[in-house]
Amino acid sequence: MGTVQPMRVAVPVSSLWTDPSRPRPVDAAIVADDPDSVAWLRALDQHELEGESGDGRLGLHGRLDSQLVAGEPVLVVADDATESGSDSGADSGSDSGAESGSGSEWVQVFCPWQPSSLDERGYPGWLRRAHLIPDDTGGHTDGPSDESWIVAGRGVRPDLELAREHLGLVYLWGGMSPWGLDCSGLVHLVQRELGRVVPRDAHDQRAICEPVELDAVQPGDLYFFAGSAEGAADAVSTTATSGTDHVGIVTAPMNMIHACGHCGVVEEPLDDGRRATLVAAGRLPG
Repeated sequence: MGTVQPMRVAVPVSSLWTDPSRPRPVDAAIVADDPDSVAWLRALDQHELEGESGDGRLGLHGRLDSQLVAGEPVLVVADDATESGSDSGADSGSDSGAESGSGSEWVQVFCPWQPSSLDERGYPGWLRRAHLIPDDTGGHTDGPSDESWIVAGRGVRPDLELAREHLGLVYLWGGMSPWGLDCSGLVHLVQRELGRVVPRDAHDQRAICEPVELDAVQPGDLYFFAGSAEGAADAVSTTATSGTDHVGIVTAPMNMIHACGHCGVVEEPLDDGRRATLVAAGRLPG
């Protein structure tokens, strides 16, 4: 694989793709040298009725894995594993999206602030090189410990008021920014704002939790679901928790805050459909 070079994200938000070929022409605004999340989401919403093979938000399934925000560190693979969008994929529409910036260079990265069972160095994927700058801090490989990421006065348990600050935010597959969140992205972002590091995906979040009986949950615990309406929203894992495809933050028994595919970030009781797919509850360590 080669050595890795510490770098940092230099744009408000950079999207982590499964491969340089995966952006579509409709994704041009977010892969540009100066990405525009508002214009991108507006473009996606013009195709809101299209399925996973279309140009809407559902079409991000299998393409977009996560996002990184300004200042977040990455480990860039420092060998010949950089490809241009036009050379690296067979998607008929991939070139237009990938070439929207000046040049079309991509780099393979690991995201140490987003732990994943996919790689011990952090969530793997591909970013636009134009979105990165050299890391002159010595490399943040141990998580968001600098004070800029921590909400002053918060406790170590998930803070429900902090989670509620995201209510009304739109749902975005792979979303990890103020422009949109997915279910596990909400849990991850709340924890990051508390100065803690948890995995990026729901099945990995479940794997690190202390199991809690469903009738013994406390506010701040997590509910986990399998076979939910969101489908396989997280990367497939080989662990016993690999079927987990949705997560929410418990606010009261059978009530939660979560990022829902059809209604965004909401606080609501579990309806019959959610109860039917509820498989576990857990408590994050610490």
